Amino acid sequence: MQNPMRILSSLTLAPTLVLALATTLPAQTREEIVRSDKEKVQREGFWMYNDIPGAFEEAKRTGKPIVVVLRCLPCHECVKLDDELVDTDPVIRPLLEQFVCVRQVATNGLDLDLFQYDTDQSFAVFFLAADKTIYGRFGTRSHRTDWMGDVSLKGLAEALQGALDLHADHAEVKDALAGKRGQPMEVASPERYPSLEDKFTDELDYQGDVVKSCIHCHQIGDAQREYYWHAKKPIPDKVLWPYPHPKSVGLIMDPNEKATIKEVSANSIADQAGLRSGDVIATLDGQPLLSIADIQWVLHNTDPDGGTVPASIQRDGSPVDMQLRFPKDWRRAGDLSWRVTTWGLRRIAAGGMVLEPSTRSDPQSAAGDNATMALHVKRVGKYGAHGAAKRSGFREGDVITSFDGRTDLSSEQELLTYVVTSKQPGDKVDVTIKRDGKDLTYTLPIQK
Repeated sequence: MQNPMRILSSLTLAPTLVLALATTLPAQTREEIVRSDKEKVQREGFWMYNDIPGAFEEAKRTGKPIVVVLRCLPCHECVKLDDELVDTDPVIRPLLEQFVCVRQVATNGLDLDLFQYDTDQSFAVFFLAADKTIYGRFGTRSHRTDWMGDVSLKGLAEALQGALDLHADHAEVKDALAGKRGQPMEVASPERYPSLEDKFTDELDYQGDVVKSCIHCHQIGDAQREYYWHAKKPIPDKVLWPYPHPKSVGLIMDPNEKATIKEVSANSIADQAGLRSGDVIATLDGQPLLSIADIQWVLHNTDPDGGTVPASIQRDGSPVDMQLRFPKDWRRAGDLSWRVTTWGLRRIAAGGMVLEPSTRSDPQSAAGDNATMALHVKRVGKYGAHGAAKRSGFREGDVITSFDGRTDLSSEQELLTYVVTSKQPGDKVDVTIKRDGKDLTYTLPIQK
């Protein structure tokens, strides 16, 4: 019999190979992808399909735990673990057989009080008990297309085994798992958000245009932000900066393990707490961890204004207790640029412009080392609300040196955050730019 860890080691490059080979296959339309997935999965019979209520009933009957895979099918570039490879992996398949397995390809009707996760990704996994206790989550993303440092088949296998271990001790660990359930969301399910309620129902329309009937994961995040923005309320930091990646607090985690630290960034929150490379985080805020996504869950629920989070560490086989201390506005050290929902924020706050820090070599850059703000206009939208900046006079290549009197906004996300936490739809701001050596000022509308 082959060594399972050797098998897993040989598969670390397999997702890359599978995805590379997939590019040579005939392209399918989104409609074909969605319909063929349903036909294939239901024909094979291993996964329950879009039937979470049925999975809970089956779990009660069998005593098995549940694994729910949330998968946004049309989002090609976001694919992390190839579905076929996960199903046939010689280590993962036997683990999956110990679960009630559900493949959920739509968020229509999804219970948002139970299934809370980073909706800017198209692959998320939940491990649960029949009584809706959450054992953990799996699935992390910190880049639009590069996922190698966030998830792996080894890591998924570790999370599956960890969930089985927790399930075996359900009665003893249930209280420690209470924090894995979030507070109620603004609405019970995605289609009830005001911006979605007139466009979608609580189920997919397989009799009609199934793709257009599907609420994509990222649309939940868009709708949540718009819920506050359209009510003329500041978008909360927890909503604007969701699910902070561990690296934003200095933790570079090993994607092949549940919660093993690969590296700690100097002078970071993690470094100041005393965490080291090789440490295993057994619990964070009292919660046992199955994956990087579980760390994100704890960070997501840590106060944006700062606070202290306890961590229980295994170091060289011995337990060590530590405290992570978070300063005010700690979440804003993260990166919003890769998120799909940033597209909507650019419409609201920048009239459809895509901005990046200007360099000294930029011919339009504000002259001298004393310039405190210099945001290069990388792209200007052309159509609809995303063309507002173009219609106001902005061009690609301009450099913004002042925004609403502020000259200290050094990044696109600082500018976006400033607008959605301090302005309202319908406001207007004066924006000074540098173009051909001249200072020009245009008025930019803040939009819905």
